[in-house]
Amino acid sequence: MHVPDGFIDAPTSAVTGVVAAGAIAVSLRGARRELDERTAPLAGLVAAFVFAVQMLNFPVAAGTSGHLLGGALAAILVGPFTGVLCISVVLLMQGVLFADGGLTALGVNITDMAIVGTAVAYPVFRGLVKVLPRTRRSVTAAAFTAALVSVPAAALAFTLLYWIGGTADVPIGKVATAMIGVHVLIGVGEAAITALTVGAVIAVRPDLVHGARGLRQRLKLRVGGELVDAPAAGPAPAPAARAAHRKVWAAGLVTSLVLAGFVSFYASASPDGLEKVAADQGIDEKTEEHAAAGSPLADYGVEDVDNARLSGGLAGVIGVGVTVVAGSAVFWAVRRRRGADTSPAAVETPAAGNPAAGTPAADAPVADAPAGRKPNAGSV
Repeated sequence: MHVPDGFIDAPTSAVTGVVAAGAIAVSLRGARRELDERTAPLAGLVAAFVFAVQMLNFPVAAGTSGHLLGGALAAILVGPFTGVLCISVVLLMQGVLFADGGLTALGVNITDMAIVGTAVAYPVFRGLVKVLPRTRRSVTAAAFTAALVSVPAAALAFTLLYWIGGTADVPIGKVATAMIGVHVLIGVGEAAITALTVGAVIAVRPDLVHGARGLRQRLKLRVGGELVDAPAAGPAPAPAARAAHRKVWAAGLVTSLVLAGFVSFYASASPDGLEKVAADQGIDEKTEEHAAAGSPLADYGVEDVDNARLSGGLAGVIGVGVTVVAGSAVFWAVRRRRGADTSPAAVETPAAGNPAAGTPAADAPVADAPAGRKPNAGSV
């Protein structure tokens, strides 16, 4: 759903640019509370993963494809404020390096995909996990539903922006019907990808899923035929924790590189939902040439590399690398700023139960123990 230059007029694009800038400023402050030593590296990886998966267009109808928007996934994994920043980094890299999504329309795309997608998905997710049984399956189901709802919501937001500042004379009812109809189908794919990813992470490292925090129940052990509370687990030794984090990060990076560098070659070549609707309804009459059309990576290919598979794969690998570096730099800077804002008294006397201070909280996140692994205190 990357809006190109020319779909939306200059005044509306400018207003959405101001909205996007304000949301990013708010998110930078909010992300300080969400990011810690575990999630700061993960946030950069989430941005790279979203970039990679967005290259995997999947068919949703005859001649139409869809791809991940990513707002729901990012918000659930690393928090809503950090999620807005993740998707914004992805959109910026795509617009500047790959000529995907107009530069004058960057505010439109951030508003539509990063802000609306996250703002709709995360409250739905949190509302569901509070009322459903506290299990891994429930968290996964909540992620599926939140992602499913977020995509047509983003389509509706685009329709509203087009009604305000569309450059082609197209009846808004036709735009709304076409956009929402196809993006409901795309939402199913978004929901499946989000649920599978959240389920995979929560199976091995539930503590890294921001949206599942605050759901932990004390593990019950059977002793002499009776269930008793297991003793609370202390924090893992720092070297062991860092090693575990590195393994998760490395596995995620390798997965992203494989998806972007190899699997993306088999993605659907059909136009995505917005492109298809724009062509069918005449919205694309005033599309402008992208300012970065001359980029050596434009259209997800490497200039002067004739082999299509190699060109696309190299472009995907470069995109993942640039995105993870840019995203990690942003999130580590935010994390350091949080550390600078912490008073000495708060550092020396951490509040009991504050996970960021190194003391395990009684209501930290929980998930079902992965098959084949012995559950310990702090896992369900």
